[in-house]
Amino acid sequence: MALKTSNLFRSHLFYGFLLNWRRGKSRVMAKPVRFKGVDEELQKILDTNMDEAPARRRAREAFKDIQLGINHILFKTPPDGLKMKESYEVNSRGLEIFSKSWLPENSHPKAMVFFCHGYGDTCTFFFEGIARKLASCGYGVFAMDYPGFGLSEGLHCYIPSFDRLVDDVIEQYSKVKENPDFRALPNFLFGQSMGGAVALKMHLKQPNAWSGACVVAPMCKIADEMVPPWIVKQILIGVANILPKQKLVPQKDLAEAAFRDNQKRELTPYNVIAYKDKPRLRTALEMLRTTDEIEQNLEKVSLPILILHGENDVVTDPSVSKALYEKASSWDKRIIIYKDASHALLEGEPDDMILRVFSDIISWLDEHSNNSKC
Repeated sequence: MALKTSNLFRSHLFYGFLLNWRRGKSRVMAKPVRFKGVDEELQKILDTNMDEAPARRRAREAFKDIQLGINHILFKTPPDGLKMKESYEVNSRGLEIFSKSWLPENSHPKAMVFFCHGYGDTCTFFFEGIARKLASCGYGVFAMDYPGFGLSEGLHCYIPSFDRLVDDVIEQYSKVKENPDFRALPNFLFGQSMGGAVALKMHLKQPNAWSGACVVAPMCKIADEMVPPWIVKQILIGVANILPKQKLVPQKDLAEAAFRDNQKRELTPYNVIAYKDKPRLRTALEMLRTTDEIEQNLEKVSLPILILHGENDVVTDPSVSKALYEKASSWDKRIIIYKDASHALLEGEPDDMILRVFSDIISWLDEHSNNSKC
């Protein structure tokens, strides 16, 4: 799931979070969720402060069987015929990064898909079902948790530098691409929401490194009328320099905004290692800075690209995707706007819409992978 950065910076909210800080409420945590049928010992693990990776890892390990047993269409694809591998690897900055792969067991992948997850998210919950579906159609799927997200090391959901985060993703995925078993295969970026911004930044840093990209509700532009006054932005920057890690930025209930299907929305608490507190100041400002930068460089997007967005998305505006489509210099570009759909196209829509979006993604990948068919 991802955050609508434009909602973070309305000037009246700025004064609101300063007031909260003065009242000593800046460390208020998200309210713990109580799960039916969960014993006291497991509940205690789930209620632990998730700021650091060891706590998140314990929670995921203790809860993963319950997670994968929930009634959601994403988890209807069995893992039969797939090779799955989880690993931890220390990167060049000394951070332990979690990654996972899903490969067809009895055939060589027709292409590789590299996933970039959204704000506060992880590659170990809803994406597990997405990856299984893609791998069952013959694709090698690779995913990682960014530093500070999911199971990777770092302060939870803290982005001191978006550029550095993108460099970490490039480093991780470059190692996979260099594997002799995969080097000759087409390779595609797949970014959701904030992950769409990550994917686009990766492309802008490596213009010729990728065979194409699929971006779902990408976070790459903020509507002009929502950008805060210059003076407010400067004050925000000043406060962030003093209190960069503080959870001070107000936000709405993202699950309610992103998930159209009520029953699926009720399943979002099962993503127990997702970030649920208020955004950290530096993280929010880095996201704003990044969207400003991407907006100024949309015409430099030159790779084959599939852009998908829900018509009624209130987390990232569909006009974001339309601007990307219109301005991108790609000779091969396609956009699909889904009528009545919201933000979480692959997680929070009715089953028929989720299947339709899957079909569009797989058809596009097939067309760009030597016309192989699922």
